[in-house]
Parts: sequence; structure tokens; C-alpha cells
Amino acid sequence: MRTIVHLSDLHFGRVDQALLAPLQRTVAALAPDVLVVSGDLTQRARTAEFQAARAFLDTLPGPQIVVPGNHDIPLYNVASRFLTPLRKYTRYVTLDLMPEFVDDEIAVLGINTARSLTIKDGRINRQQIEQIHQRMSAVDPHLTRIVVTHHPFDMPDDYDQKDLVNRAPQAMQAFANCGVDLLLAGHLHVSHAHNTAQRYEISGYAALMVQAGTATSTRARGEHNSFNVLRVAHDRVQVERYSWQQASGEFAPSQTEYFQRSAGVWTEQC
Repeated sequence: MRTIVHLSDLHFGRVDQALLAPLQRTVAALAPDVLVVSGDLTQRARTAEFQAARAFLDTLPGPQIVVPGNHDIPLYNVASRFLTPLRKYTRYVTLDLMPEFVDDEIAVLGINTARSLTIKDGRINRQQIEQIHQRMSAVDPHLTRIVVTHHPFDMPDDYDQKDLVNRAPQAMQAFANCGVDLLLAGHLHVSHAHNTAQRYEISGYAALMVQAGTATSTRARGEHNSFNVLRVAHDRVQVERYSWQQASGEFAPSQTEYFQRSAGVWTEQC
């Protein structure tokens, strides 16, 4: 079994400073096999924000799979937005826009869905879909396959469907063909876990979509700051939400859900 800590939407430039040290302590105590950060490390892609994000990432355990979000592309500097959109991200965070972690139980692949031409929406292009298919098809079939993006491939019906990744249906078909199990994302600042069967009717296939809330941002959307801890076995996943507890000044478990895979379909276990 592997432990994955899933953080998202840190938004340095709009963080609650009181949460940083408790978050660092909690993540360190969890001793994850891999740490995932699914985008929006900064609020406005400014140099000081990336420097602060980098300093914070350096306090957390590795290995780390980090992907950019739409807030990590400059908004008001038009020249930078279109000519060098991820220059600061690649300088301060990572040069690798398709980071990968593989051991003898899991394969985790990060994908950049942030684009200059959109204000907040995400896209995945045909080349990225093919790269995911190639990489995930090449790993041992017994590994649990995990794809990390900022923008989600699925969400509850009461959310704006514009927040879905562009070309999501094509990507989901490719995921089915190469056996992607888990999809980890952020963007909505809301925690949620469900399978993809309702939106994508693909015979014999349903991935597990796991959404993380914002770990540190003051831009909460009706939910306490939170992050996810996933305990991943070959055909079982436990998704545990850690939420900020104002009274204790710590992050603590607040909800746990269990999922199981059978014949390519992930379902929640009551």
C-alpha cells in the first residue's frame, strides 16, 4: 500500500500564514510515498509568490509531483502571458511539465492543463493524450495508474461544466484504453471523490476522480481549508480528508471514503 498526500490550490499571495507550519508538520508526520500538488501554487504568478511557494515546497517531503494551474500563468502582463507563460513556474518550481513517479505499486503522471488563451479554463491536447496513453500502457499492469492535473475531468452536476478539461471525453477514452485508475485534480476549492461512470459511459471502465480543496488559500468556497490523503492498494483506495480545525490550530481527519475496483470499474464501498 502506498500513501499519497494530495495538496492543491496553495495560492501564495493569498495564503493564510497561520496554516503553513501546521500543514508542514502534518504532511511530514504522514510520511507520504509521494506528494502531489495539483496546481495554482500562486495567486498572480508574481516572482515573490513563486519564491514563497518554492520555499514552502522545500519544507515538504519528496518525491513530489507538481503541476501548474491557471493562476500560475500571468494574467495582467500580456506579453509574458502569451510569450513566456510558464517561465517563472519553470524557474522556481520545476522544468518538468510532465513529472512522473513510478515504483513497484503505483505510477503517477502529472499533466499541464493551464493555457495562455484561457482565463481560467483548462485544456489537454492530442499530443498529451497520446503521451499519457504511451506512458501508462508501458508500465506493469499490476500498478495503480494515477494522472494529476489542475483542471478536473469530472465533477458533480451542480458545478459549472466549463471547469472540465477541454477534450475530456477523448482523454477519458484513452484513459480507459490504458487503464488509468485515479484522476487527481484541484481548481474548484472543493473536496470530492466519485467515479466517472455517470458522465462517461465507457463499457467496463470507470476511473476514480478525487478533487482536493484549497490547502492554504484565503479564497475558500464554503469549505474549510483541506487536503487529501490517499491510501492506495492494487484494487482498493481510501480517501481521507484532512481539514483545518480552528479550535486546535491543526489539520485533522474529517471524512474518510473507501473505493474498490472490480473489472476496471471503481465504486464506493459503504
